[in-house]
Amino acid sequence: MKRTLIVILASVGGAVLLLALFLIGMSWALFSPPSLPDRFVLEVDLEAGVVETVSNDPLFMALERGRTRTRDVVEALEAAAADPRVTALLVRGGGGLSGWGMAEEFRESVARFRDSGKPTVFFAETFGEFSPGQLSYHLATAFDEIHIQPSGEVGITALSMEAPFFRGALDELEIDPRFDRRAEFKDATELFTETEFTEPAREARLALLASVQGSFLEGVAEGRGLSSDSAQALLFAGPFMAREAHAAGLVDALGYLDGARDRAVEAGEGDSERVGLTEYRAHGVDAWGRGTRVALVYGVGAIQRGQSGYDPLSGSSALGAASVAAALRTAIDDERVRAILFRVDSPGGSWVASDQIRREVQRAREAGKPVVVSMGNVAASGGYVVSMDADRIVAHPSTFTGSIGVLAGKLVTEDFFESIGVTFDRVEAGPNAGHFTAVEDFTPEAWEHFQRFLDRVYEDFVTGVAEGRGMSFDEAEAVARGRVWTGRDALELGLVDRLGGFSTAMEELRGLLDLEADAPLQLAVYPDEKTLFQLL
Repeated sequence: MKRTLIVILASVGGAVLLLALFLIGMSWALFSPPSLPDRFVLEVDLEAGVVETVSNDPLFMALERGRTRTRDVVEALEAAAADPRVTALLVRGGGGLSGWGMAEEFRESVARFRDSGKPTVFFAETFGEFSPGQLSYHLATAFDEIHIQPSGEVGITALSMEAPFFRGALDELEIDPRFDRRAEFKDATELFTETEFTEPAREARLALLASVQGSFLEGVAEGRGLSSDSAQALLFAGPFMAREAHAAGLVDALGYLDGARDRAVEAGEGDSERVGLTEYRAHGVDAWGRGTRVALVYGVGAIQRGQSGYDPLSGSSALGAASVAAALRTAIDDERVRAILFRVDSPGGSWVASDQIRREVQRAREAGKPVVVSMGNVAASGGYVVSMDADRIVAHPSTFTGSIGVLAGKLVTEDFFESIGVTFDRVEAGPNAGHFTAVEDFTPEAWEHFQRFLDRVYEDFVTGVAEGRGMSFDEAEAVARGRVWTGRDALELGLVDRLGGFSTAMEELRGLLDLEADAPLQLAVYPDEKTLFQLL
């Protein structure tokens, strides 16, 4: 009886196994993508928007589902350049870019694709619709041809920066802004303490505009075959309606998407097949999928202590020090990992949290694993703290970086509350109990302590820059003082090592690992990226 039961169970188990294998086979047959054509145009749509990375937060993944990641585009173009089946590249844009760094990231990728000898076509319904279009047009100038709808516009003008100042409103409300900083260029608090830009703030912003606009004009001149003076004259004459832009040589053709598609097929001397980015990547097309293992760790968002997260109201991610430090530690401890690519896109945040991440970068180098930082749109303040000890720092020409300084303070609200009939009282168990209250101003002792805090953080920051970048303290302090630089200027000042994006950073990693220039690399995200289904 017992033997019979075992046989029956074994038979049932075998049947279940066969059924499972059958279902897996059917699923593969039904859901596996069809094979790619022998020759096709690769089509990339940026209009839906591009994100740097996808957080492991289920809400973020649900809301951002379908959004293209920066790395998806870069890696696909890297693979497509060497793929004999890909005859040409068609990109649909006009929007979807989040910053100058992202535009320059894609410009570098398109340039590498064009080096393969394959044609490139950019189509935009419009570059801004009565709104700025410089970002998307900056990317478009990297292509062989630019097509735009006849109803569209090329919304390029000279660049500017503007900011609201709340000092007048705070005075009306009887709220006293009590902030301080190190040093004069660390100007974020001026939104509360001033009514207009101070001279240092104005000087720094004009320098940033000149640098970014210079990169933009270089792209226009080179891409459209113009002199520098002609490119500048056109910029200062903008914006343009589509027909005006065509007459001025800013675009090559007026038409619609179908016409741009036909032109891409014709330029590639192929048939009418087109393959989208998602389909192309679904076939395992992976430029960085084999070879020496490199850990990719993301540091994206405002830096805070604790875990990374997502704010659905602002639509922004938070860079949690505990999460990023854990990812770096995992990469350090993984014997398969030879080096780390740290992708940083952060305006800064908590000094303590930034320092926590910085320590893990130092530990990676101590463990013999080179670290290369690839900066995105911005890697400033705390974003520079987490970067400054890397073996190499790679930034885009228009990446905002530096901002080596510190600021802090509070809004004193005592008079405001009294004006609306609200009073406060406090019971204290000892001296300095009201040190951090926002109701009352700093006492003389508290203000002195506050000044020591600012001095300590600033000195530690500058000292760290000097050590990480091989400078003396005075050399580091001269380029610090809270000033934001573009990547182009930061290269001249020694704050970064090279201009470029993902692909340039990979070149730096090969050099640090003593590999051949074309040696394959396997880029693995740490922690492992999960699907929404897995997270739920």
